[in-house]
This record gives sequence, C-alpha cells and structure tokens, in this order.
Amino acid sequence: MKCLIGHRKARASRHARAIPERGARLWWVWDRALCLAILCLGSPTFAEALVPVPSGQPVRLNDVLLDNNPGELWLRFRFIAPKIGSDMGRIGYDVATIDMEHLCQTLAVAYVEHHKLEPARVVISLSNKPIDFGHTAPDATQFFEAYLLQDSQCVWDGGI
Repeated sequence: MKCLIGHRKARASRHARAIPERGARLWWVWDRALCLAILCLGSPTFAEALVPVPSGQPVRLNDVLLDNNPGELWLRFRFIAPKIGSDMGRIGYDVATIDMEHLCQTLAVAYVEHHKLEPARVVISLSNKPIDFGHTAPDATQFFEAYLLQDSQCVWDGGI
C-alpha cells in the first residue's frame, strides 16, 4: 500500500508546493515493527488518516513545510489535534510534548531519511484547528517543539 504526502515551501503570505501536486509516494515504518501504511486504508491521502500518539488523542497531519526563512532548512510538521488546550478536560502541554516527541521520532525521522533531507531543525506543532502558516489566530491553541536530528534520533532543542 502506498501513502501520499506532500510538503510545501513555508511562506507567510502564500504556499507553494515543493513537490508534484499528488505528493511523494512513501512507505512508512513505525517503530520498526508497525507499518503506518495501515493508517491509509480507505484514505486517499496520508494527511486524512489519524496518527497514533501516546495520549490516544486524535491527531492528523495537516501539512509538511520546508522553511528556509531562518537561514537554514527547518522541516515543519503541522498537525491538527482538536483536543489540546488549557481548559479542564483538554490535553495540556505536558501531555502534548510526549506526543510531539513521538511524532518526531516515528514520522519526521522516516520522512527525512526517505527524502534525504538534512534539516537544521525539525519543528512539530499541534493546533486545535487549522491555521494558515504565518497567520495568527487568538482563539486557537498551538503547541510547538523543536528538535535536532542526531543519529536518527529526535533530540529536544530547548534553545529555541
């Protein structure tokens, strides 16, 4: 089974595709045992499939952006996680950070290896609703974490 996923150049004012319209064809291996391609059953694109995370919350990939604006390549994985927030009963930042590290390790590492990219940083973001890159939405909750990739491992970059 093949999953489709696309990535785009990050721009605040507009978005431009970095690859063909239908995206790159990928095989995803999750934790070297579970193939993420299973998630694509019945779904024409990987972005529509829910991605498993440790908290069990529903998370789906919104887009992947290649951002050279910081002066080096940053690879941004933007996810929609409608249950995050600071209100009672929502998934808070403390739990979301575990999910973001998991997403970096299981998705970003495989993506980087498959596309033979050498990003300076990998940024994983969760948002409770879709937001255009570079735009603000005061009513939205967004969590971000930046990672360095070292020996196919995501290492939290607390300096960002």
